[in-house]
Amino acid sequence: MGTRRSARRDTPADLPDRLNAHLEAFVVHLDRERGRSAHTVRAYRGDVASLLRTVPGDDLAALDLGLLRAWLAAAHTGGAGRSTLARRAAAARTFTGWAHRTGRLATDPGDRLDSPRVQRALPTVLRADQAADLMDAAVSGAAQEDPVALRDLALLEVLYATGVRVSELCGADVDDLDRGSRTLRVLGKGGKERVVVHGVPAERALERWLAVGRPALARPDSPPALLLGARGGRLDPRIARSVVHDAVAAVPGAPDIGPHGLRHAAATHLLEGGADLRHVQELLGHATLSTTQLYTHVTVDRLKVVHDQAHPRA
Repeated sequence: MGTRRSARRDTPADLPDRLNAHLEAFVVHLDRERGRSAHTVRAYRGDVASLLRTVPGDDLAALDLGLLRAWLAAAHTGGAGRSTLARRAAAARTFTGWAHRTGRLATDPGDRLDSPRVQRALPTVLRADQAADLMDAAVSGAAQEDPVALRDLALLEVLYATGVRVSELCGADVDDLDRGSRTLRVLGKGGKERVVVHGVPAERALERWLAVGRPALARPDSPPALLLGARGGRLDPRIARSVVHDAVAAVPGAPDIGPHGLRHAAATHLLEGGADLRHVQELLGHATLSTTQLYTHVTVDRLKVVHDQAHPRA
């Protein structure tokens, strides 16, 4: 598996040295002790840096509940949405809890900090027939066995078949693929490893990519990545997102989605097909079942539409 990239950056120049030291120690705690994702560490780092700029002087002891509330109120006045405010509150609570446990704060003011409840929107999902059209078009595009087209087909098939995150797939190596059992080992959020399964179409796409496409793109210094970019390096998730967006855009009537949209589609179609909710949770790598249950609402909404259209007593 690829090595985990550090999320630390240069310290903010506008923070006093003492507050900078607290911030950097917190970042190390998140990155090395808590094992949080690089994205989460970057977001929390920015939020806490913003919070510390409101602390008078360089005395962390001045950080109290009133200051926390004023900081969130200023963000709200500045136009921050519910999700941003909720994330900032979570970052602040994590920081003050850590600061209290490590003796930097005598009490934990964040323990009494409320945050707005995030209204979770139902994800936009491809219909099963649109997903089929997407894959058929990719198969047709790879018929001439152009290396990039073969890679794109493998990318689309595996994303839809397994529901993995695009970062997980781009971080996978060739050795993580078990061809005999049609499984792929990926490294998810928090450094948690899991094994996902895929079907025959994804297997075929991977076989052609590994037999024909990958050797054509590989260079002597290429990494052991399962998917390669056009220049032989590990496929960049940003390129993968562009591939998915472009492929979906060619499907008539399909919503504008990226790799995460294929993840949503995989979960929804599995549940519509009768898959157990906990099995889908394991496949997606969700830490809690409540996260996976979001997809049941998508399925129920679709059933309501079908019922309204087809049932004589709807």
